[in-house]
Amino acid sequence: MDRTFHPRSRRIAPLVALAAASALLVAGCSSSSGGKKSEESGDSASAGKANTPRMTVALVTHQSPGDTFWDIVRKGAEAAAAKDNIKLVYSADPNAGAQANLVQNAIDQKVDGIAITLAKPDALKDVVSKAKTAGIPVVGLNSGVSDWKKLGLLQFFGQDETVAGEGLGNKLNSLGAKNAVCVIQEQGNIGLTQRCDGVKKTFSGKLENLYVNGTDMPSVKSTITAKLKQDSSIDHVITLGAPIALTATQSVSDAGSKAKVATFDLNKDLTGAISKGTVEFAVDQQPYLQGYLAVDSLWLYKTNGNYSGGGEQPILTGPAFVDKSNVDAVAKFAAKGTR
Repeated sequence: MDRTFHPRSRRIAPLVALAAASALLVAGCSSSSGGKKSEESGDSASAGKANTPRMTVALVTHQSPGDTFWDIVRKGAEAAAAKDNIKLVYSADPNAGAQANLVQNAIDQKVDGIAITLAKPDALKDVVSKAKTAGIPVVGLNSGVSDWKKLGLLQFFGQDETVAGEGLGNKLNSLGAKNAVCVIQEQGNIGLTQRCDGVKKTFSGKLENLYVNGTDMPSVKSTITAKLKQDSSIDHVITLGAPIALTATQSVSDAGSKAKVATFDLNKDLTGAISKGTVEFAVDQQPYLQGYLAVDSLWLYKTNGNYSGGGEQPILTGPAFVDKSNVDAVAKFAAKGTR
C-alpha cells in the first residue's frame, strides 16, 4: 500500500457508487473511444451498469501533446462512464484560450455535465459562467484546488498542490538534502508553481526554480544538464511530471552529477526507474481516481443530487509517496496504465 501524506485539516471524503459506458464528439477536439466497445471492455467496466437515462459528459483538460499523464486520467473517466451509462467526450489544449473554446463547444453541444481542469483559472472564468447559465453542472479536477469555489464549480477532485509540495520538502529534509532545483515545465501553470512554492515552505535547504519548455524534451535535457554543470553542489533535481523526471536522469548522467532525481506524478516507466534507483521517489496524485471521480460525481449529482465534499471541501486524491519500499505494490497497476 502507498504511504499517504495526510493534510492536517482535510480528510478524503467517502465516495459512493459507480455505473456504465461510451464516447461522443465535440467540435475541434479528439474524442475517447467508446460506445459498445467501451461498455464491453473488461478493463473499463466491472459488475453492474446504471439503468438511468443516457447522459453526455465532456472532460476538457489542459493536456499537452504527448503527455502520458492524461492517458491515466482518461482511463479513470472512461471507467466511470462505462458504469454510469454516460457518453464521454475528451478534449484538450494546453493553451488556456483554446481550452475555453473547447468548453464552449461542449456547452453548444448541450452536454449534461462538464469536468474541467483549471491550470489557468482566469481564462476559464467566463466560459464556466456560461455553462452555469445554460444549466450545465461543472466540476473540477487535477488543477484548480484554490480556485474552483471562486469560479462556482460544484466539486473538485485532486490534490492540494501546496500541501503536496510541503510533503516533498519534508521528505527532502529527512534525506539530508541541502541544495535542490525545482523544474517547472510550463510557465503560468498555477498548479506547478504551487508545488514548488510548497517545497520551499518546508525544505530547510536551498531551492531554486528552473524553467524549461516541457514540449521540447531535448531542450529540457540540455537546460537541466547545463544547470547541473554550472552548480555541482546541487544534490536533488525535483521535477513536476514523470516524463520530465526520466529526462532529468539523463541530464544527471550527462553532467556527471551526483544529484538525485525526485518527482511529482508517475507512470509505468517511472515506477521502473524507482525500482532501479535512478529516481529516488515520486509523489502520486492518483490521476485515474481524479478522472473517475469527476465523471462519476456528475452522474451522482444528476441522478441523486449528491455533492462530494458537500460542495464545500475538495476531495483529495493525494499526495501519496512511492519509493523503493512500496513501488512493487504500485507497479502492477502502473503496468496496466491506471497508476
